[in-house]
Amino acid sequence: MTMQLDRRFFLTAAGLAASGLALSGQAGAEDAKPQAFDISLAQWSLNRQFFAFLGRGRGDVDRKLDPKDFATIAKEEFDINGIEYVNQFYLEAVKHPGYVAELKQRAADAGVTNVLIMCDGEGKLGDPDLKNRVTAVRNHIKWLEWAAELGCHSIRVNAASSGSYEEQLKLAADGLRRLCEIGDTYGINVIVENHGGLSSHGRWLATVMQMVDNPRCGTLPDFGNFIVERGDVPLEYDRYLGTSELMPWAKGVSAKSHAFDDQGNETSTDFEKMMKIVLGSGYKGWVGIEYEGQSDSFEGIKKTKALLESVRTKLT
Repeated sequence: MTMQLDRRFFLTAAGLAASGLALSGQAGAEDAKPQAFDISLAQWSLNRQFFAFLGRGRGDVDRKLDPKDFATIAKEEFDINGIEYVNQFYLEAVKHPGYVAELKQRAADAGVTNVLIMCDGEGKLGDPDLKNRVTAVRNHIKWLEWAAELGCHSIRVNAASSGSYEEQLKLAADGLRRLCEIGDTYGINVIVENHGGLSSHGRWLATVMQMVDNPRCGTLPDFGNFIVERGDVPLEYDRYLGTSELMPWAKGVSAKSHAFDDQGNETSTDFEKMMKIVLGSGYKGWVGIEYEGQSDSFEGIKKTKALLESVRTKLT
C-alpha cells in the first residue's frame, strides 16, 4: 500500500496525545456513570484450532475444532453468550445451502447470540479502480445474506485502499457507502475495524465515517490494531486516542489481548483505562474477546474474560 503520509505531522499528533489530548475523551468518561456491557467471543481467538481442522494449519495445536461447533464451544468452554464469526473459516461452507441454517440452530440450542461476521479477503472496498471497488462490494453480499440469516447485527469489513491520505478517504468512503446501501436492504450494519494501513489512523477512519454519513456504517474499535505502518520502525497511532475518536460510530468493540502479567492485567493495553473510554462514550453493546497471544488459546480467552469481568465490576 502506498501512503503519502506526513510522518512529522503524525508524530506531532501522537505527541499531543501522549501529553494529554489523548485523554480528552476520558474526562467525560470519568464524569459519566459507566454502563454494563456483555462479553462476546471473536472466533479468531481460536484461529489455529479452526484452521487445523480445515487443513490449513498455522502451527502446532493439541486440538482441532470444527467451525460448525463454534457456538457450543463458546458456551461450554467459556460460558460466553455472544459470538463473532470469521468468514475465513466458512469460505467453502458459504457455497452450500443449509449450512448457515445449521449454524443458526446450533447457536439457538446453545443459547448463544450471533453478534457479527468478520469479513476478510473479499477485495479492497477503497480500491482506486472502480471496477475492482464494485467487485469488492459485491463479494460481501453473501456475508450480508449470512448475517441476516444468523440474526447478526453487522458484518465487519476492511477499509483498505491506496494512494494519498486524501485519496484514500474518498475511495474508502465510496466503497463503504455502496455496501451500506445494500446492507440496508438486509437490515445489516457495515462496520470497519482499525485493521492496518490508514484504517489504523483514528482520525482518518473517523473522517471516513463522517464522509459516508450513513446510519448503517460504523466502527469496530480494536484495542491493539493501531499499527499504521509496519517495518523496522513501526508507525503506531495512540490506541487510547484512536479508540476515543472511533467510539462515536462504534457498533462493536474488540478487546484485543496478547499477554498478561502476574496480576492478570494485559501487558500492552490498560483495560480499565480503555473501558472507561468505551463506556464513557455511551456504548452499551457487546465487547468481544480477541486473544492473539502465542500461549494456550483457551487460557488466553479465560484470562481476557476474567480481566473484562473485573473491570466491569469496578466500573459499574
